[in-house]
Amino acid sequence: MTSPILARARERAGRAVAPPAVTRALAGWSTRWGGWLPALGVFALALGMRLWHLGTPREFSFDETYYAKHAWSLLNLGYVRDYPDDANDRILGGDLDAWSDDPELVVHPEVGKWAIALGIRLFGMDPFGWRFSAAVAGALLVLVLCRLVRRMTGSTMLGLVAGVLMAFDGMHFVLSRLALLDIFLALFITCGVACVVNDRFWLRARLAHLVPERPDDPTARLDPLDGTARWAAWGPVRRLLWRPWLLTGGVMWGLAVGTKWTALYPLAAFGVLVWVWSAGARRMFGVRRSLLRAALTDGLPAFGYLVLVAFATYVLSWTGWLIHADQEEAAFSSTQYTQFVAPAADCDGQAETDPSKRWPTATEPDASGLGEVVQSLRSLWYYHEDVYTFHTQYLNCSTHPYQSDPRGWLLLNRPVGVHAENDIAPGAQGCDAAPDSSCLRQVLILGTPVLWWSGAVALAFAALMWLGARDWRYGVAVVGALSTWVPWFFNDDRPIFIFYAMAILPFTVIALTLALGQLIGRSRVPTPRRTVGVVVAGAVVVLVIVNFAWFYPIYTAELLTRGEWLDRIWFDRWI
Repeated sequence: MTSPILARARERAGRAVAPPAVTRALAGWSTRWGGWLPALGVFALALGMRLWHLGTPREFSFDETYYAKHAWSLLNLGYVRDYPDDANDRILGGDLDAWSDDPELVVHPEVGKWAIALGIRLFGMDPFGWRFSAAVAGALLVLVLCRLVRRMTGSTMLGLVAGVLMAFDGMHFVLSRLALLDIFLALFITCGVACVVNDRFWLRARLAHLVPERPDDPTARLDPLDGTARWAAWGPVRRLLWRPWLLTGGVMWGLAVGTKWTALYPLAAFGVLVWVWSAGARRMFGVRRSLLRAALTDGLPAFGYLVLVAFATYVLSWTGWLIHADQEEAAFSSTQYTQFVAPAADCDGQAETDPSKRWPTATEPDASGLGEVVQSLRSLWYYHEDVYTFHTQYLNCSTHPYQSDPRGWLLLNRPVGVHAENDIAPGAQGCDAAPDSSCLRQVLILGTPVLWWSGAVALAFAALMWLGARDWRYGVAVVGALSTWVPWFFNDDRPIFIFYAMAILPFTVIALTLALGQLIGRSRVPTPRRTVGVVVAGAVVVLVIVNFAWFYPIYTAELLTRGEWLDRIWFDRWI
């Protein structure tokens, strides 16, 4: 469809002709439903795939042992409480009286756990219940990505391609079936990006309505609100202070940071992009030195919407902790993290601590009213300092068999096993292995290789297109991927896992979809180039689906003989 800005320009030039009512109606249908129905169809497919046998395996898989219990505690007790060592078996046996009266030191924010708690509230404290929200979040991520790519490209087909690629990624699929935090992080980050992209379009459309009808008219260079000459120098200011998409984006980014702190990096990166995009929009409508002027006219409001609103959302997500701040102070005001002074000389030593150090609020008289709120917020700040100390000082000597180097994540260097049932004898559970062999079941967090490897190439192509062709759409993919990936390079002295790359995946898919769109071309006229592009793009999508199907048994703990399992373990480092 013709953009609103272009249509307005043509109308002013006297070249626009009002289309017939039928054409307008069909155009509206194409915009409202032609783009939504395919996206909703892919959403339904993705949701159905993730809900199928969601309660299997019936156990706490990997870090579900923390987050599922944290979610139940938040839902029913208002804050996270500790639990005994046998809590998993007791909960799976139906005993929900498995929590102590003492709070637990949690090292990640609470939004993702509250999301998990919604599923528990609907379906109970069992594997299906604590995984349900992740399945919905995964399917919603597919829907949001469909709509985001369609918004960026204007192509319903490319939006559909992006959704299908995401729906058939193995890492996304497995994380959508586990009560871990990373699927929620990826969803909220993608929603935040979708909001700032929509703001880019909204701002340009708004500017098109506010620019003077006749730039050659001397009065057109005056601000219509007060008659001053600021209009020509700055462009519209006061009537662009209201940015609804940035407000919504601030909430999304607050939820993302409230799931994991690593969302701060893409928030900062896309905040800078909002400023640059706004400057470009003003320059397009004649504002000179737009980059500097947009820092004031658009950068400051964007900071308020994206950072301050996100901060408020983040703090509100800790409401349960703040209400029970007295219990938290009693339990954690003098831990080893509070008393930390200096790290140990080596991994066999002990960190230097100061036993006299405590939270200042722990020794102050309890306040009341507004003073109590301030006191609780200060305690929350000290708690955050301790959690930061834990992440930066107390994990450097830890190891884990599934830890991986983030530089190899895009190549799927080290997947993570979250469930395994080995040595199933022939004849047991339907195992048809040879008498001297056995069967097994496994759930492996492994991306669909064809998607990830082609996506890595597409990201390199996106960087060339962004810098060379100055196509802002590729910039979304590059900035998103780098801001969710590169920060891990500086934290690789502690155990980190490949599924942290879930936040990178939406931008990899965007890059690959844009590259496939470039292959196909914009023209609908049949040409040899377009035919080749369609065949190559279609082959990539089909190969991703086939590749996903091949690995499906190790995504869902299906019964495999050892030989069938080895056929899917392509590299020694995948074991």
